[in-house]
Amino acid sequence: MTRQKILITGASSGLGAGMAREFARRGRDLALCARRTENLEALRTELLAARPDITVAVRGLDVDDHAAVPKVFEDLRAELGGLDRVIVNAGLGKGARIGTGRADANIATATTNFVSALAQTEAAMSIFRERKAGHLVLISSMSAVRGLPGKKAAYAASKAGLTALGEGLAIELRGTPIKVTTVQPGYIATDMSGRAGDTTLLTPLDKGVAAMVAAIEHESVRASVPQWPWRVFGAVMPLLPRAVMARIS
Repeated sequence: MTRQKILITGASSGLGAGMAREFARRGRDLALCARRTENLEALRTELLAARPDITVAVRGLDVDDHAAVPKVFEDLRAELGGLDRVIVNAGLGKGARIGTGRADANIATATTNFVSALAQTEAAMSIFRERKAGHLVLISSMSAVRGLPGKKAAYAASKAGLTALGEGLAIELRGTPIKVTTVQPGYIATDMSGRAGDTTLLTPLDKGVAAMVAAIEHESVRASVPQWPWRVFGAVMPLLPRAVMARIS
């Protein structure tokens, strides 16, 4: 099945913009939203220059404004004439060691990555339940596989919650025309990963995005991307002693 009309949140840069470019290359119609509307407009111009045969709708959206999410989704659905797939991608990578006076950073990360992702999921699923079909995609992280220490603790916990949400929906909706995919990217080169410092396992953005889009198109319930080495890491990480996790995190 070809999902022709695709909504992507957090599409102004990084993985969201990368996925928009790849889906546009494949001839899909796109609904793109993010806070930075000037970036969205520039991306829209770029995509239409390369593929004038597609439709690209853009809207400003702060996903932490939970009341605005369903309104923007409905506006974009109306402009595209429907939505076949919603990619919940908007996320935040701030964080600090818990209890060191930066609760604001950790709470902001947990809010955007889980609570706001839940708001987006509610809006998408309302549309899909009404039409009795659709594909929900949640962009989680390999950090969801195992609790991580230090400044990564809140981020990993928020992504673990998102992965659990995807699993629960996949169980509920098994055998129905509504599909759910949770994508767990590894370390892919974006502005967010660049701020993290360590580049040992960094995957170039184009390669990482290609792996993500391939997994999304396959519509498997869960995918670690790129498969090498992250599929192996996903199997091994839950088994490692905590002392080993402390050294490699």
